[in-house]
Amino acid sequence: MVIYACSSNPGKLKEFALAARQFAGSDIVIEPLPGLQQISAPPENGASFEENAAAKAIYYSRFTRELVFADDSGLEIDALHGEPGVHSAYYAGPRATDEQNNLLVLERMREVVNRRARFVCVIAIARQGELLGSVRGAAEGEILQAPRGSNGFGYDPLFFFPPLARSFAELTPEEKFEVSHRGQAVRAMIQWLRDNPSGSHSSPVPIR
Repeated sequence: MVIYACSSNPGKLKEFALAARQFAGSDIVIEPLPGLQQISAPPENGASFEENAAAKAIYYSRFTRELVFADDSGLEIDALHGEPGVHSAYYAGPRATDEQNNLLVLERMREVVNRRARFVCVIAIARQGELLGSVRGAAEGEILQAPRGSNGFGYDPLFFFPPLARSFAELTPEEKFEVSHRGQAVRAMIQWLRDNPSGSHSSPVPIR
C-alpha cells in the first residue's frame, strides 16, 4: 500500500521517512506526493489543527488516485491562551524563520511563571477529494528560558520534555520520534491503514 505525504516541510518529510523505516514495514510505503512542488498550496485558514489537516488532505487528494495524508501541527502554550496554535508556522509573520518565531515566543513568555505547553499534530487521510479518517498526537512539556540543542526544527529548541529531561532539539531523531506528537500521530495513522487496507471509511482515531 502506498500513501503520499503532502508536505513541503523538509523537517516533517525526514520524520515521515523515519516513520516508514521504523514502523510502516514492507506493507506500507510512505512517499512524497509526486509533483507536489508544482502544486499551489491551499490556504490554511481553519480554526483548528483538525480543520487545516482535513482541508489540505482533501485538496491534495485530487491530484492522485492513491491515498494521501496531510498534517497540521503546532505549539500550544497555556500562558498565551493556546498561542501560537494554528499560527505556529508564521507566528512572527508570513515569512518568519524558525528563529524569529522562537524569539517572539521567548519575548511573550518573559517573566511568565507558568511554562506549560504541548506540541499537537493532527493527520488527516483522504482519497480523491474525500476525507476518510484522522488521528491526533500530543506531547506535553514546558517552554525553556532560552533555546537548547541543535537538532530538530521549528520550536524544538524551546520545548523541554520532562520525561527525558532534554529539549526536543537535544534528542536524536529516533528519540524524538518515539515520544513526539508527530510520532504518535504517524503510528496511529499506520495502524489506521492496517485496519483499513482498502482505504475505506473509518471513524477518527484520536490519541489522548
